Amino acid sequence: MSAVRADAPGRDGARLGLAARLGAARDADWGPVPVLIGLALIWLVFQLLNENFLTARNLSNLVLQVGVVGMLSLGVVLVLLIGEIDLSLGTLAGMCAAVVAVLLTNHGWPTWAAIAFAIAVGAAAGLLQGGISVLVGVPSFVVTLGGFLAWQGVQLTLLGNAGELRVEDEFVRGIANSYLPSWLAWLLLVVAVAGWWADVALRRRARTRLSLTTRPLSHDVAACLAPAAFGALVVAYLDGYFGVPWLLVVLIGISVALGALTTRTQLGRHLFAIGGDREAARRAGVRVDQIRVLVFALAAGLAAVAGLIAVSRQFAVSTGTGGGTLLLEAIAAAVIGGASLFGGQGRVYQALLGALVIASVENGLDLLGKPSSTKDIATGAILVAAVSIDAISRRRRAARGA
Repeated sequence: MSAVRADAPGRDGARLGLAARLGAARDADWGPVPVLIGLALIWLVFQLLNENFLTARNLSNLVLQVGVVGMLSLGVVLVLLIGEIDLSLGTLAGMCAAVVAVLLTNHGWPTWAAIAFAIAVGAAAGLLQGGISVLVGVPSFVVTLGGFLAWQGVQLTLLGNAGELRVEDEFVRGIANSYLPSWLAWLLLVVAVAGWWADVALRRRARTRLSLTTRPLSHDVAACLAPAAFGALVVAYLDGYFGVPWLLVVLIGISVALGALTTRTQLGRHLFAIGGDREAARRAGVRVDQIRVLVFALAAGLAAVAGLIAVSRQFAVSTGTGGGTLLLEAIAAAVIGGASLFGGQGRVYQALLGALVIASVENGLDLLGKPSSTKDIATGAILVAAVSIDAISRRRRAARGA
């Protein structure tokens, strides 16, 4: 009897320790892991339902499907980081697509000049909206809702009565319809992996020099080997069709650049500070208003690039370009990828994973012959689930802080 009583505290301690570990695991920041698990399950289900889903041809098409939504979602993440919303990004993409098409087809501009001018127009539109929101004090929701209508009107005016304009420019067409030679794809992968290794090594050296704790070397090695192995698998698999699409390189390149901007620079730290507590950031000396305007301009510039991709995909621009559920899908991709609608949380590259989730669902349902209504229902359900998880996580963090 006494032995049982003596052993009871040990069992209670073990249970408390297990509960603490489970609680810590539940509340920890798992980064992209939940999205990757969800994506793997989606791919597994659709492969079981249709054996063509994981073929090199379909996965190559899937990459191209991600293009417009993925690019737009990168801009959405930047806006969400500072606790704002931009409802005009979809129609901005459509307007800038019309600008490119009109300049190339009707006015014979050089390709580089037409593209640069369209991106500049998009950035200027974002600058205007951000300036009105900051200087006049109108909520960004209202300003960008007005922009949603205004830019759509500009797009309709540019296209005229025909409602559609074909683009014959070979460079623009090739953005979403050309592929890397096999040797170049492997070379870029080697360069990317080498850059990753160098970055990890430099960070370890810096932390050691400052006498800060560093992760075990085996963890850093694994963190480098896993993406390298995955990249090699992607390149080898896509080489079974036409190769790696140039569009994938563009998406990853812009995502990496924006990721470095948001995580390795003072501006990036200010973005998170503004999204976390705008007034506290202002009191700490952060130029809140200027950064807000800059973010709106940057997001609008990315929307212009998304419009360019849309032109390349369709070989034309129409009154429907940038419309429909495009913006809602971009917002859903950002939230599914981990960005918070409440600001101050998110990673740029994870928006591409969110876009891949949405595109995978739509692609899989297309292969099964399901109607558009089913795709909309599925996307809506995924979005609500992602937002619900975000809200629950915020309440738990707030409770721990209290």
